[in-house]
Amino acid sequence: MSESFRLYWQPGCTSCLKAKEFLSGHGIAFDSINVRAVPGAMAELARLGARSVPVIACGDRFCFGQELEEVARFVGVPWRRERLKMVTLVDRIRHLLRAAPRLAAQIPDAHFETLIDGRPDRSYGDIGFHVAMIVEGFLASARGGELSFDHFLKRPEGASRRSSEVCAQIDLTASRFDAWWEAMADRSGTEPVRTYYGAQPLHGVLERTAWHVAQHCRQMEHIVRTLGISPAIALGDAELGGLPLPDKIWDKEISE
Repeated sequence: MSESFRLYWQPGCTSCLKAKEFLSGHGIAFDSINVRAVPGAMAELARLGARSVPVIACGDRFCFGQELEEVARFVGVPWRRERLKMVTLVDRIRHLLRAAPRLAAQIPDAHFETLIDGRPDRSYGDIGFHVAMIVEGFLASARGGELSFDHFLKRPEGASRRSSEVCAQIDLTASRFDAWWEAMADRSGTEPVRTYYGAQPLHGVLERTAWHVAQHCRQMEHIVRTLGISPAIALGDAELGGLPLPDKIWDKEISE
């Protein structure tokens, strides 16, 4: 009998939610392992040689879940799609980086430390900062460094843990992103860049950056609504159009 697939994930993780939806949508049975709730799950990942989620494993083999083409090969299902063009992805990210501070500014400082269900390390206020760090991680790889998982673990500290400071960081990152794109000579996106889930073509990392940011902007929009506040911007095609987003905003394990 062949060994079953295991999906290691955590609440509020965009790639984790997308990986769960992908496997379920293709009829792939898997054991769902929330590393925040299952004792020893992170030790299992470390034994495999991974320290981040999502990870799909079968026996001692595993695949990172950030790129669905790799997931499809790992689980043995045919799957292929066309990515949006580089210039379109840049346009999406630019729109998202304009929308993000408007939404982050609407999260009252009194709710900055309200935790996401199942995530003791991420609050409502952290999400906007996380958006900026996602793009900063991309810029690190695009400029010859590496997109490390540590980029995604960063949180604002001390006096920076308030909405106004988070908005200022997003605006600074938006300027840095614009400067990178304006200076780009080769816009083919074919060159490989370094990431914590292996060498990837720039185009693919840019796409993941776009929908990763977009999903967290959707979460902020939802949070603002749950606080009884009308969002300053309703995310639409300019921000989300054509991106391979998860169907849902939150995992079913998170209250909506």
